[in-house]
Parts: sequence; structure tokens; C-alpha cells
Amino acid sequence: MNYYVIMPAHNEEAFIRLTLDSLLRQTLKPKKIIVVNDNSTDSTAKIIDEFINKTRTIIKINTHSSSEHLPGSKVINAFNKGLSLIDDDFDFIVKLDADLILPENYFERIAYIFKGRPDVGIAGGFIYEEDASGLWTLNHTMDTDHVRGAFKAYSKSCFKAIGGLKAKMGWDTIDELLAQYHGYVITTDETLKVKHLRSTGKAYNPNARYLQGNAMYTMRYGFFITLIASLKMALKQRKKAVFFDNMYGYFEAKKEKVPFMVSLKEGRFIRKLRWKKIKSKLLP
Repeated sequence: MNYYVIMPAHNEEAFIRLTLDSLLRQTLKPKKIIVVNDNSTDSTAKIIDEFINKTRTIIKINTHSSSEHLPGSKVINAFNKGLSLIDDDFDFIVKLDADLILPENYFERIAYIFKGRPDVGIAGGFIYEEDASGLWTLNHTMDTDHVRGAFKAYSKSCFKAIGGLKAKMGWDTIDELLAQYHGYVITTDETLKVKHLRSTGKAYNPNARYLQGNAMYTMRYGFFITLIASLKMALKQRKKAVFFDNMYGYFEAKKEKVPFMVSLKEGRFIRKLRWKKIKSKLLP
């Protein structure tokens, strides 16, 4: 199967060499690796060029967005820059972060999933991070029907059905909700253990703390689902401020009439899906 990898990269000199090396070692090689150097001020560009001198598989594109690491908009705007360079001859497409080490059979397994199950729209593995003792452990338990935004693979038909990726906080939730709306399944492979070299969330700008609630509004969650989701996030992170920040972001978006990311029909489907999941976790 043919696939493209698009990798946004902002000041990734500490990690990108390892990520590119693991990509080039894949048993199923990518058709092209598009690295979008997004306003890097370190040696990221130089490292990419070193790889380009060794292989024709890698293409670099430079873009200049904000220097702030705002979740959602920055990374997807960079992804979309890379998207403009590819043709239509692919079976699946990958949005990949530049701070990962993939097992060598990663995309061979992803291709196997897509080829064997045409109903699968999004596929991926699981993130492992190094703890204080040097052991690589599962970052945290995730639902098996959620693929982390760091390494999302989309079948061609699913990617087109959902209209690509939204340049906004919550992009890696809305893509899965819309995939299900269009009849696709999200699946994970627990044998695919991806090493994450930077602890989750460390690069995010603190000014982005209200964006999660804003995203919940634009996904048409409604008040009660936003309330439950915000409580869950606050309990998980053990920070009361997370709950209040989320709700503030939700009400501010509502007051300012921020445009929705989904239609009324899609919103009804999303709320129904969310309530179904909430009830499944509350009831035995």
C-alpha cells in the first residue's frame, strides 16, 4: 500500500533525527515524507537537510507561523502546508509528530489493518514514555477506539469524507467523531509501541488553557456533556483549574458565537455518541 507521511516540526533538534531514522527503517517504506519546518529557530532545518542529502524520500517545506506552540491551529496549519505537496496516489495518509521512535514494522501493521478492514478509517498504536528509572511505560490507559494525535493514520476514503483536519484545538477528537458519523471505525494495535521522546503537553503555551472548552462548544457538545467531560479532565489531571478553565472557554465561545466546526446533523450524532459512551461507563 502507498502512504504519505506529513510531519510538522517546530524546534525539534533534540528528537527529529531519531524520528526520521525510524521512518527510514520501516519495513513498508513511505512513498514520501513531507517535513514541514515551521518557524524553527534551532538546527531542525539543518538536520532535515542532512537526511535529504541521503535520500529522495524526504521533502522539506519551510513555513513561518507563530512561535507560540498553540495546540491545534499551529500544527494543523503546518500539516496542511505539507498536504498541498502530495498527489492523490495513496492508500493512507499519516500525520506524525517529530518526537517519536516508531517500531520498524509500524506501517506494515497499519497497512495490514487498512487492507484487511475497509471499514477502518483511522488506525494507530500506543504511546510509551520513559520513566525516572529508564523504563518505557504506557503513557496512560486510553480507550482502544482512540488514536493519539501524535501518529494518526487515515485511510484515503475516510480522510476525504471528514474533509481533512480542522486547524483548531480538538482536531484529534473531531476527526474521530466525524469518521464515525461517516460509518468508519477507529482501531488501535496494542503491539505497536511508540516511544514518545517528549512528555505530553510540555510544549503547550499556558495561554491555550481556555481552548479546550472552546473546542467543546464548537463540536456542539452542549452544556451537560461539556460539564461531564471537563470534570473528567480535571479529575484525571488532579487540577480543579482545568474544570473552571474549560467551562470558561465554553461560555466565552457561546457568548462570542464562535462558528461551529460541525453541522447541526453532525452535532446531533456527536451528542448521541457521547451520551452512549458516558452511559456505557456509568452502567455495568
